[in-house]
Amino acid sequence: MAAAAAALSAPSTSLTSIWASPPRLLRRRRANPLPGATPCPRPKKPPPLSCAAAATPTPAPAAAKAGSWKDLCRLNAWVVRDYRRLVDSVGVLEPALRRLSDEQLKAKTAEFRTRLGRGETLADVQGEAFAVVREAARRTLGMRHFDVQIIGGAVLHDGCIAEMKTGEGKTLVSTLAAYLNALTGEGVHVVTVNDYLAQRDAEWMGRVHRFLGLTVGLIQAGMKSDERRASYRCDITYTNNSELGFDYLRDNLSRNKEQLVMRWPRPFHFAIVDEVDSVLIDEGRNPLLISGEDNRDAARYQVAAKVAELLMEGVHYTVELKGNNIDLTEDGVAHAEIILGTDDLWDENDPWARFVMNALKAKVFYRRDVQYIVRDGKAIIINELMQTCSMNQPFLSHWKFHLLIQSFLHHLYQSWPLTGRVEPKRRWSDGIHQAVEAKEGLKIQADSVIVAQITYQSLFKLYPKLSGMTGTAKTEEKDFLKMFKMPVIEVPTNLPNVRVDLPIQAFATARGKWLYVRAEVESMFQLGRPVLVGTTSVESSEYLSDLLKAHHIPHNVLNARPKYAAREAEIIAQAGRKHAITISTNMAGRGTDIILGGNPKMLTKEIVEDSILPFLTHEPPDIDMEGESTSHKGLSKIKLGPSSLALLAKAAIMAKYVHQSERNEWSFSKAKSTIAESIEMGQTIGMEKLQERLAEEFEIYPLCDAIGLAYLSVLRDCEIHCSAEGTEVKTLGGLHVVGTSLHESRRIDNQLRGRAGRQGDPGSTRFMVSLQDEIFQKFNLDTEWAVRLISRITNDEDIAIESNVVVKQLLGLQINAEKYYFGIRKSLVEFDEVLEVQRKHVYNLRQVILSGDSESCSEQIFQYMQAVADEIVLLNIDPQKPPKTWNLAKLLDEFVGLGGKLLGESFKDIQEENLQSALEQIHGSGSVKADSFALPNMPMPPDSFRGIRKKTSSIMRWLAICLDDTSKKGRYTNTVNLLRKYFGDFLIATYLNAVQESHYDDAHISGIEREVLLKTLDALWKDHLVNMNKLSSAVNVRSFGHRNPLEEYKIDGCRFFISMLSATRRLTVEALLHYWSSPMESDEIFNTEDQ
Repeated sequence: MAAAAAALSAPSTSLTSIWASPPRLLRRRRANPLPGATPCPRPKKPPPLSCAAAATPTPAPAAAKAGSWKDLCRLNAWVVRDYRRLVDSVGVLEPALRRLSDEQLKAKTAEFRTRLGRGETLADVQGEAFAVVREAARRTLGMRHFDVQIIGGAVLHDGCIAEMKTGEGKTLVSTLAAYLNALTGEGVHVVTVNDYLAQRDAEWMGRVHRFLGLTVGLIQAGMKSDERRASYRCDITYTNNSELGFDYLRDNLSRNKEQLVMRWPRPFHFAIVDEVDSVLIDEGRNPLLISGEDNRDAARYQVAAKVAELLMEGVHYTVELKGNNIDLTEDGVAHAEIILGTDDLWDENDPWARFVMNALKAKVFYRRDVQYIVRDGKAIIINELMQTCSMNQPFLSHWKFHLLIQSFLHHLYQSWPLTGRVEPKRRWSDGIHQAVEAKEGLKIQADSVIVAQITYQSLFKLYPKLSGMTGTAKTEEKDFLKMFKMPVIEVPTNLPNVRVDLPIQAFATARGKWLYVRAEVESMFQLGRPVLVGTTSVESSEYLSDLLKAHHIPHNVLNARPKYAAREAEIIAQAGRKHAITISTNMAGRGTDIILGGNPKMLTKEIVEDSILPFLTHEPPDIDMEGESTSHKGLSKIKLGPSSLALLAKAAIMAKYVHQSERNEWSFSKAKSTIAESIEMGQTIGMEKLQERLAEEFEIYPLCDAIGLAYLSVLRDCEIHCSAEGTEVKTLGGLHVVGTSLHESRRIDNQLRGRAGRQGDPGSTRFMVSLQDEIFQKFNLDTEWAVRLISRITNDEDIAIESNVVVKQLLGLQINAEKYYFGIRKSLVEFDEVLEVQRKHVYNLRQVILSGDSESCSEQIFQYMQAVADEIVLLNIDPQKPPKTWNLAKLLDEFVGLGGKLLGESFKDIQEENLQSALEQIHGSGSVKADSFALPNMPMPPDSFRGIRKKTSSIMRWLAICLDDTSKKGRYTNTVNLLRKYFGDFLIATYLNAVQESHYDDAHISGIEREVLLKTLDALWKDHLVNMNKLSSAVNVRSFGHRNPLEEYKIDGCRFFISMLSATRRLTVEALLHYWSSPMESDEIFNTEDQ
């Protein structure tokens, strides 16, 4: 134990500095297949011609052994080796912790928190905490962290990205870092990509944390504010990325502290992002928007859709697929103007250009069943997994490149969906969604007006400490280092990876590719090997499905169609069974492991539901919500033992009697949720306790206990069946993955490959590429050379080619696409940083107003009033010229107009000459009283600076004026400062006097002030967001003048922001002075909506 304590006292080295400039790592690919690896059989077609020895199947590289020569060349290996000391210290503590009782183990949490309170750091308790979590997981989940998982937990704690291959247990790894960082009591967020995974992890991994005495919260769509607030107050909160972002935005639109749900004033402490590459790279540029509605232009979309139908590509407009751009030709502009009966499409009073361009984009780029589906009269976005990264293109001139950047900035999040799932709550902005609705003849939803927005990249930068985990991140390490300063650490696999990656097959035509895919699937089905086919769209998946149906090959389809997507986890979980064929759009089901032989828990749940649901409810399932039942054709039937059949029958009988005794018919969703709760309860309680409870006499039927016991009994039978079938599948060669197209990033291809070869299982992958695939068309990549080469080899265009020359060239094109997107994304981040700084300032100001006490709110108003007085003075004087040249008449008019009746009475007899005389008298004067200063022969400010706080505030404002180094300096600077002091004090004193004369209590006054401050700030910030979006689209025109659009955006964006803050201050002051001049007439502040 002493040795362990010594080891624990040495914290792991921080990695950020080591990885600031990561060296290029040397890699070597093994050419020979691993012993015993079975290559994938050929399709039943003529054998493909091989142009090189590259046709030899190549196994995926296994984890390098410690001490091998590779370690000397790879920085990653040295970093992992450093973590081995922590692994050893955790292992030393394990025997002692196993001897502790449950209560003693739980007490460790309080012990750790006490030690942290005494001054120890998280590094001091890291080893012990990890050992405690490992033991708690063994007791609650029956899962013990492997040594490589301990390394993964340490990587997360150090604020890095842990790259762990599929099936290596990333979900279990997160418990280590989450527990350790939750000990501080500041909250930990575990962020997943959807509600299902968040709920699964909160229930599954939450058992470990709850066992150790931590509180676990869950954020789900549809939750009420009280539930969200309670979940965010927990030690560990599970949520998905969109819910987290929208909660942050909604909190920054709240009008009082009671509406806040996050932990303010510090809502962010530490986050673990699951599938971090998907969240921060694929969806990182997608802004989360909260918007209002604007119905003014709804009719124009339908007219524009008709115009778009009449325009012809190549004649009236040109298309650039790579940038998703459309340009009208001169003929196109003239034709559209004739149809619409207008002289100018860009006429500000009758603008049609935006509607016509959006209608053309909806016609060309937004395809039904690819980018969206139509359901219940609505166009619903399909989140198709496509790469959104970008890169520099050296051959582009400076202005052309920035022009392209601006185009992507405007349309990026509209054009690239992400995960193959439907997103019913998402809508494309800038009128694109309305244009799609008009094209399909659907009801036009209202235009959106942005109220608040933030990108995922900006959101997660708010965390002082951020980490992530995924199976594919190394290829995007440059992005993570630049944007988040997070290096990517490759965590070694627990067992060697024996997956075989077969050579890519290239086809001249799409027809040949699909025929070979069908033939490959058929040959694997006959062998009994499970197959996962990855497609790029709903359209492709259903085309392949039709091909397989024509050859009577049973299969399951998983795409964005509601009938499939609702059973996403169930379909993917059974994709590893013998003879299972699964067609999936890009990485749908990501987050659910494919277990060879099948997932016994999912299979058991399905059996229990099929046996009991018909007795609990007669309501048919809603296909849109529950999905179409999974096909089991061709799969082996599970044999249940007599005890399992008896328990299922008993539970079914109880369900029948419960249903008959209920007066109201059970809904299908209620029946299903009852079964789910019973299963969860059965897993928690255990079989022995359930049997004891059922043996007791009950006044009511113990339905939940009966279902839970039946589940556990069936689970044992399913585990035996799945284990035996899994062994058989491994003997056949494991899961075979077929990719039907290269993606715009190698990372996405690697995600699909990673589905095979889980935890040392055998498996194989094959990619089949057509030269007619979308990636080559989109980037206008030259594939003629490949067509000519294939034509020289064979006259059959449908023959597959496995050639080093062809494959290397195609992969080179993919790398070029990666580089292109990398440059675009890099520049987009720079554009977004401008708005990010402004947003942070506004939201921080908003929280000060919202969460501060009445004194801080009043002080904010005093600062506003002094700033407004300063602006009026400085705009009308020049400290380098004498006062007789100053525009004092305009100064007085602006100042008096600011306060209306409150200031008009005091200054009604004051003329320019009076102020001129006063300035001449004070010029060169000596000291002044900072808390009671007044200009000679000018109105005296009301005596409102009574009390030490108000006098101190007045003195501090005077010091700020004297130390102001931003204003222009000159011979008359002291005179100008006294003028600023006088008008500022007069304005504040007049306001305080009006408030005191109103005789309202302090709570009411504070409420009025806070309401005016927030309403004014929110209204002008909303306008600013609209202006910044317009600016981002407008600065590209300046590229033609050889001016840098990014610099132009920064300069104009800064000017816009300064103007917005100035307008906020002025309107706030005017509104408050107007209110207190006649409080009874100004209740519209509370009774009207923002304009």
